[in-house]
Amino acid sequence: MRDLAQKWTAVPDWHQAVVELSGLAVRSRAGLHQYLVSGNLDAWSSASGLPTRGAGAFGITGGDRYAVQVARDRVLVVSATPLDIGNGWHEQGFGVTEISAGLHVFEGEGPGLPELIARATPVDPYRASASAAMLFGGVNAIVYRYDAGLRIHVDRSLATYLWSWIGTAGMPVAKS
Repeated sequence: MRDLAQKWTAVPDWHQAVVELSGLAVRSRAGLHQYLVSGNLDAWSSASGLPTRGAGAFGITGGDRYAVQVARDRVLVVSATPLDIGNGWHEQGFGVTEISAGLHVFEGEGPGLPELIARATPVDPYRASASAAMLFGGVNAIVYRYDAGLRIHVDRSLATYLWSWIGTAGMPVAKS
């Protein structure tokens, strides 16, 4: 029987992998707790202490805990520590689902970010947008600014593809 696994790109060692291009460095970011919160975001805000709305596309975030808007009634909450609010439906009208294992996070930094963004998406990074969910490098992703850099959340099954795309998107040679 043929070994079909040979046709797929090997998964990098995410702890050490880095794409370094002209003015750009992209690396994997591990250790973040990620939660989808859906439903009554006002009630969620009261229970969590986070704002009702999260940052939109290319919105600026920072700190140890923040929210990113992914739909009208849904936010992705990213935290350095686990949330105090449990998974599941809450009688206040919102649901919480931990998805840390489902999304892979990349961080990019450097003066080459605008060129990467221009190649990855038609979304204007200088115009406000309500949702951070977008097509980025050919895959659905959640993209926003974190401090001076960029964070990209992508389905874990597509992480290797996006990693390869970033390294070969018509930019200089990648290292991994």
